[in-house]
Amino acid sequence: MLSKVERGEKSPTIGVAKRIAHALDSTLSFLTGGMEDRQAVVVVRHDQRHVFRDSETGFERHLLSPTMVGSRVELLQHWLPAGVSTGMMPAYRSGTEKHVAVAQGELIVTLPGQEIQLAEGDALFFEAKVEHAFTNRSKKNCSYYLVISHRDDK
Repeated sequence: MLSKVERGEKSPTIGVAKRIAHALDSTLSFLTGGMEDRQAVVVVRHDQRHVFRDSETGFERHLLSPTMVGSRVELLQHWLPAGVSTGMMPAYRSGTEKHVAVAQGELIVTLPGQEIQLAEGDALFFEAKVEHAFTNRSKKNCSYYLVISHRDDK
């Protein structure tokens, strides 16, 4: 699969792309956008966002923050069409946290042994050292913001 992705013969789903990033001990943001030198001020224009689109499901992942060397926070906006799931995402390394805020629609976050239903305006925090999934079971599109923070647990 990886060689097909590299040759441009196949587009990975979000789950496969995340697994590739984790196998390379990297982030999807780095793989899709690279790393920039750290600067005191960085503006990310709407038309310059790094966007990952899952051609099979219509899921979109918009990176709103710059990918700078040494940055420990990523700000993302996800678009999840009606009836679509990201599928199970791999666990992150210990010290990674996710904050989710639903801007539009309904979202179900699946964690080991539980499903958490979020409505528009709801927010959730969880430690991302476990497999997890984001699902939209409704008939309307869902948009949510995601902040991923990486602590250095050395």
